[in-house]
Amino acid sequence: MDVSQPMIDEEEIELTANARIVLERRYLKRDAEGNPVEKPAEMFRRVAHNIASAERNYGATDEEVAQWERRFYEVMTRLEFLPNSPTLMNAGRRLQQLSACFVLPIEDSMESIFEAVKNTALIHKSGGGTGFSFSRLRPKDDIVSSTKGISSGPVSFMRVFDAATDAIKQGGTRRGANMAVLRVDHPDIREFIDIKRDQSELTNFNISVAANSEFMEAVKADESYELVNPRSGEVTETLPARAVFDQIVQSAWECGDPGLILLDRINADNPTPELGEIEGTNPCGEQPLLPYESCNLGSINLAKMVVGEIGSGQIDWDKLADTVQVAVRFLDNVIDMNEFPLPEIAEITRANRKIGLGVMGFADMLIYLGVRYDSTETIDIAEKLMSFILEQARKASAALAEQRGTFPNWEESIYNSEGGMRLRNATVTTIAPTGSISIIAGTSSGIEPLFAVGFTRRVLEGTELLEMNPLFEQVARERGFFSPELKKAVAAHGSLGELDEIPADVRELFRTAHEISSEWHIRVQAAFQKFTDNAVSKTINLPNKATQEDVRDAYLLAYELGCKGITIYRDGCRDSQVLSTGRTEKTKQMIGVSVEPRPRPKAVTGVTQAMVTGCGKLYVTINSDDRGPFEVFGNMGKAGGCVASQTEALARMISLALRSGIGPEHIIKQLKGISCHMPAWEPGGGKILSCADAFGRALERAILPEDEQLQIDFEQERNGQAGACPECGGVLYHEEGCRKCHECGYSSCD
Repeated sequence: MDVSQPMIDEEEIELTANARIVLERRYLKRDAEGNPVEKPAEMFRRVAHNIASAERNYGATDEEVAQWERRFYEVMTRLEFLPNSPTLMNAGRRLQQLSACFVLPIEDSMESIFEAVKNTALIHKSGGGTGFSFSRLRPKDDIVSSTKGISSGPVSFMRVFDAATDAIKQGGTRRGANMAVLRVDHPDIREFIDIKRDQSELTNFNISVAANSEFMEAVKADESYELVNPRSGEVTETLPARAVFDQIVQSAWECGDPGLILLDRINADNPTPELGEIEGTNPCGEQPLLPYESCNLGSINLAKMVVGEIGSGQIDWDKLADTVQVAVRFLDNVIDMNEFPLPEIAEITRANRKIGLGVMGFADMLIYLGVRYDSTETIDIAEKLMSFILEQARKASAALAEQRGTFPNWEESIYNSEGGMRLRNATVTTIAPTGSISIIAGTSSGIEPLFAVGFTRRVLEGTELLEMNPLFEQVARERGFFSPELKKAVAAHGSLGELDEIPADVRELFRTAHEISSEWHIRVQAAFQKFTDNAVSKTINLPNKATQEDVRDAYLLAYELGCKGITIYRDGCRDSQVLSTGRTEKTKQMIGVSVEPRPRPKAVTGVTQAMVTGCGKLYVTINSDDRGPFEVFGNMGKAGGCVASQTEALARMISLALRSGIGPEHIIKQLKGISCHMPAWEPGGGKILSCADAFGRALERAILPEDEQLQIDFEQERNGQAGACPECGGVLYHEEGCRKCHECGYSSCD
């Protein structure tokens, strides 16, 4: 390696416009005023320099450190490998917290529960996500001997963690993400299964039922199974397994939660069983961890591991092997350079040294190879590819063990047997969500199909830009069927299936997630899982018309094919408005039926509320006559221009609706839950999603006592859409178990 050659400079890094936007908004160093003071090349150099300095811990010379710094810099700037977001954001900076995944223990005591709440806040403040198993907590209404009272149960304490996450978000840090796991044999499992059918509940959580093969076999055989009180070990009830499974299916069909994780399969691959059983995972389920463990992740861009033309390319196995070797060394170094948020996390992470090397750009690789996603050839490629990566990663870890020693808990591991591998890392592979880093790399997400071939991107001043998959555009130009009209049509449809003017073989090659059946989604996941130490994060997309039987079949197929977990998402399943409390008779009487707006009386009574919004403080005045709310006024402080005019327009339309006999409840249902790109937090933790949401909430608060207010949450989701991006106002999509914005790079689980 010739260190005399200059490193790749800014102009040579092939970053898309989207990638540069993502880096500027979320990754580059900023000054006190929030302006970027770092260029992408400088960010990559900062990270490479920091991570390479770990080489000194093992006797490397300055020249050797410089060599590894150059190599790390090259794989990142060539977009061949990228570490998880906290490493890119924090390496070489004051925080120096480099891990994305953590699991915290929760024992059956108030001390343990609130110690975990405190630790969650510290982890979220540092940019990490957290997973928990609530299975050790005694069930609802169980006895509490110390106070002679009764327990409120796991679900009630989940709400405490959810509120703590909101409080950290209110403080302006990266959005916290959580995973809640409950064993299928816990007495409160039925309450847990249904909790997220009310979409106002646990908004910062993914939830998963921890099942096992015994339960799944009981489902297939239509047998019963036992619920067990974790405090006493006593059987509390016997339930038909199929009925509980059907409840899981129904809830997942309605709202996408809960997912399933198979704990016995996870623990069959637990490399350190003597240290305890694995009970929980990180927020997207791909990283099972022991209590207090963390894992740092990174992904190889498979689109950079092929040679040849689109449609006839070949995998460059030598380049892939070399990239794996560099990536494993990089991730092992991250462990040494990491400033962990808790001493307990530092201790067990350094003792097991788990890393999670995964992939992104699989869909793009298939396009280069000329293979459609939903095919047996893809399954063969996935198995061969991941088998090779696992083999090479273990070789790299073994080589590091020769130089640096095995991971400290190696003697207590499954590898300490006759002929066992001497490894530096207890695990080496994970298929994680690639969130923003796939946008930085300019490639497809993880092992997902393309989310769309074209879409419309909104930029400043309301301008819309038509975006097209660059590989498709290249093919269209080379084969002579590209045109501006085609670009508009592709952006309008998102996919190619209905565009007959495009050759059939091209439409087949560029199939999108919603054109691919759930069976093939699951088969691809299972193929990668065969050769992955940890687990695989993937969203199993179902069309809106999918039935509960389709969801049932997907869960059973994932079990039969050896997956460690599964998350499904039925398109548009969160469109419905969920009311968690009923209307009072008083509210019903407010719904009048008038044809003409009723005249304004000479005197009305009213109340003014100050509502915090992202545009400033909104003062909402609601006046009433003897029939209830009559008119609404809105004033946005000193605001002028569009803000003032739109506020007045919205207030006038609400007033007209009220005077015309439209019941307040209907107006609340239409306004509450509308989101914009600048949500705001009220004192006490409430979230105002937009000015429209503020009007809806103010009207609700004026007419109903707090315990009768409608808990309504709107989430517009069509064709995989999951509402508005909180950072740029663009469209969120469900991918890899996350919500992801392809316009600015926001991800709910980076």
